Amino acid sequence: MPPPALRQSAAPPFPGGRPEELPLGGVPSAPTLPPVPPVPPRRGLGDIPIKVVYLIGAIVATIAAVLLVFVVFSGDVPANQQPTGDEGVVRVAPLPSASATPSASASASATPSASPVVLPPVPASRALKASPGTPAVVIGTISDKTVGISYPRLAAPWQARSYPPYSIAQRIGKAEMPYTLIASAMYPGESPAKKPSSDADYREIATDAVRWAMRTQYPKGAAVEWTASQKIPVGKGWTLGYKVTYTAGGKSQVTQAVVTVVEVGKTKPAMLLASIPETNKARWPDLSTIARQVRPL
Repeated sequence: MPPPALRQSAAPPFPGGRPEELPLGGVPSAPTLPPVPPVPPRRGLGDIPIKVVYLIGAIVATIAAVLLVFVVFSGDVPANQQPTGDEGVVRVAPLPSASATPSASASASATPSASPVVLPPVPASRALKASPGTPAVVIGTISDKTVGISYPRLAAPWQARSYPPYSIAQRIGKAEMPYTLIASAMYPGESPAKKPSSDADYREIATDAVRWAMRTQYPKGAAVEWTASQKIPVGKGWTLGYKVTYTAGGKSQVTQAVVTVVEVGKTKPAMLLASIPETNKARWPDLSTIARQVRPL
């Protein structure tokens, strides 16, 4: 019996399609890749949009202007800022010490080229009397952190101005003798050998401060008459009131003044000086306002 006819099997699949579809050699061809995009050309300065150039120029100009402002006006910035109540007050250099020999009483003697200032005996106690008239309105408090005291800031015509060698000053008019000012600074004499403790110590230091004021604030030959000698209202210290008589412009003139020294936690005390000539006689009542309200910080 003849063998059954063999069934013809289907041809195995060929990769890449039917045999007649294969390329020469029987190897399938690789797929075609897309072309590589060309490298964009580099841009030069001339290719930058004009709007971008203007924007960069404006930014550079603004930065330069800000830096210029800081450089030009850096000297106008106060070295030490004050708290609220004394805006506009300009800080200046500390008061230079008078040439003196240190002693237990902190006596500030005259400089070698200056004549000694002779003062009448200081009363142990005398209350400061308010001058007739209306005192200036108190519009705030000046807190002098450099010196360590606070005292009233007065309304116009008083103005806070830069006035070396004081730490802070309120003035009226021009900075010329005779001066109209209220100013704070450290005591201008040498530091005492030990910290003052008694009222008598501070009274003597206040007397030396008046002696310094007579050399620096008034014409030569001025005479002093005491109007007050009293303890400060708060803390340790002393206030002396005095009337100064002198000749200026061929005429006899009078100035009313007070000096207060205040213990501020250091061997050397702080000083508050107020001096008002008779050309501003209406402001004499302000002296008692200052003397009553000076305080250590």
